[in-house]
Amino acid sequence: MSKMVPLPTNSIIPERDLDKIPVLETRHLGIDFGGLTAVDEFNLTIGRTEIAGLIGPNGAGKTTVFNLLTKVYQPTRGTILLDGKETSGMSTVQVNQAGIARTFQNIRLFSSLTVEENVKIGLHNQVKYRTVSGLLRLPSYWNQEKIAHERALELLSIFNMEDLAGHRAGSLPYGAQRRLEIVRALATNPSLLLLDEPAAGMNPSETAELMENITKIRDTFQIAIMLIEHDMNLVMGICEGICVLNYGRIIAKGTADEIKRNPVVIEAYLGKKKEG
Repeated sequence: MSKMVPLPTNSIIPERDLDKIPVLETRHLGIDFGGLTAVDEFNLTIGRTEIAGLIGPNGAGKTTVFNLLTKVYQPTRGTILLDGKETSGMSTVQVNQAGIARTFQNIRLFSSLTVEENVKIGLHNQVKYRTVSGLLRLPSYWNQEKIAHERALELLSIFNMEDLAGHRAGSLPYGAQRRLEIVRALATNPSLLLLDEPAAGMNPSETAELMENITKIRDTFQIAIMLIEHDMNLVMGICEGICVLNYGRIIAKGTADEIKRNPVVIEAYLGKKKEG
């Protein structure tokens, strides 16, 4: 998680300079629910093609952070900069259009739709046609449908799922549904992909394949990825920067080796070492 020079609020960054700024920066981010502080002083910077991990005990506030970044919750205080631009006042849909996509702890697919149809829903920002064209099935509609079909299959091929395009999403095994949710998020063309426990419910073989695919996604799409995960082998194996959260506050940031050796992390998250 590289250190960057702070940018002025609401700055307009020329396209040619985007690679010089972090994809995400949070400053003093926090939220209160009534009298309870759920997240406080959350300060983080993520590089444009960084794979970052957010870890911590259950109830530490990790998913709340994702909800703040995607505007499921509006922050009580603090600033979120996406590509150098403040996201205050944005809705969840606007944040997605601006470049943040996510998956959830609990899978949120359209189970009765096909695999391809689920991916096409993610393509709504990119494949467009006029309402009249759709109603009358004009050539422009079918042209856009062809583009959407080809793009959906291309994205599904990342996980070798193109042969499942016509299957009902709800009929897929759990691990395949997890992968489909990632593909649908990628379909929105994000600059930052948030993965909430992507390895949950996967067996060791599926997790190992997921690790390879997360790196492949970063390299192929040149995007940043931030993941919440309890599988420490996955986190330590692919994350270039790791942030540790406890009781809504950051207690450590660093590389995998630094986090492994951090005594505060060992005590609060990984378990206090026994003496003797």
